Amino acid sequence: MSALFVSFEGLDGSGKSTQLRRAAQWLASQGALCEVTHEPGGTPLGEAIRDLFLSHRFPETEGGVEMLMVFASRRQHLAQVIDPALQRGVHVLCDRFTDSTVAYQGHGRGVALDLIARVDALSTGSRRPDLTLLFDVPAAMARARRHRGEADRLDAEDLAFYERVRAGYLEVAAAEPRRVRVIDSSGDKEATAAAVRAALAPLLAQPSGVGR
Repeated sequence: MSALFVSFEGLDGSGKSTQLRRAAQWLASQGALCEVTHEPGGTPLGEAIRDLFLSHRFPETEGGVEMLMVFASRRQHLAQVIDPALQRGVHVLCDRFTDSTVAYQGHGRGVALDLIARVDALSTGSRRPDLTLLFDVPAAMARARRHRGEADRLDAEDLAFYERVRAGYLEVAAAEPRRVRVIDSSGDKEATAAAVRAALAPLLAQPSGVGR
């Protein structure tokens, strides 16, 4: 079967990163080879951009600048990590992709969605994952989880920002229901993990990815 590109999306505090690691372990137990990566980051250049992107040193970073930073990281990520892995027949599980930019910089920051689409077309060819798992929790719950520890620059945003980002994610999911599977991650972690396995299991038996 063709290797699949799967993104894990959601608010910071939604549990997506924990569930990605668990999914990778489960897929490996089924004999599937997986590359686990994240955005912004995933490459040495991307990690340098990530440090700048999340740093409290630059609290007034404008939304359009954020967008350009993450797309620079994303283009390098595709060229250096994601596409080579898929070409080797290795599944890619990525913590965030372009849906994050639409939700955070588009809906959260107010960057025009048509501008994001144009930059996306130039940077990635409007690339989309084969499958996206969107981990959905109430905004107040996600923010409370992130504020239990040290919050980065985006984590520290107010509740209204979290609400706008969540609404943006749900709008993406409504527009692309075949690609985006919404998973309620507000409850028990084991129940969430079971929902993730249910979403991924049928794909392992298919001869090719969906939504490609």
